[in-house]
Amino acid sequence: MAAQFPEVVLASGSPRRRELLTLLGVEFRVQVSGEDEDSLETDPHKLAAELAALKGRSVAALNPKALVIAADTVVAVDGVLLAKPADAAENADFLRQLSGRTHQVFTGVSVFMGGNERTEVGRTDVTFRTLNDAEMEFYSQSGEGLDKAGGYGVQGLGQALVSRIEGEFSNVVGFPMSVVIGLLRAHGVPVWGALAQEAAPA
Repeated sequence: MAAQFPEVVLASGSPRRRELLTLLGVEFRVQVSGEDEDSLETDPHKLAAELAALKGRSVAALNPKALVIAADTVVAVDGVLLAKPADAAENADFLRQLSGRTHQVFTGVSVFMGGNERTEVGRTDVTFRTLNDAEMEFYSQSGEGLDKAGGYGVQGLGQALVSRIEGEFSNVVGFPMSVVIGLLRAHGVPVWGALAQEAAPA
């Protein structure tokens, strides 16, 4: 008799999160929350956790027997939050703030199952090289950063903006794999066919 695993519902419309979850060998369907995700929280770590939980709660209420996973990414430089830029001009302003400096990327991941809720937050420090005006103008006009926290995408053109990453690359993409794998396995969902990380022989 085949093992029964919980149905997985991804409460995110992000194509990047869909791609990364698919890479883990997990079968899932997507159901995006229509709830407002506004928060007065200003601490980036707490905000990432809160927004991820807000995304997942309404979807979890509609899928009480499933494992619902949600995520949200927050970018901050010197404690100042950089959301998704409204237009190319604001995107260029974000790049000026990030140029030649190190900023933090926080991604909250929330899992809901059987009435229980668990949230963890990944952090990665990203350093931009010093950008000139032409580079900032080119990137902001590309449109790649308009739908992304911080105004850039590290998996696309934006990788040319970065000189150093300290921490998990997938966290900057918006779905920290180590956090996701741990939460899925802890709730009975196998990743790459395994429910636990097997230690290598000594």
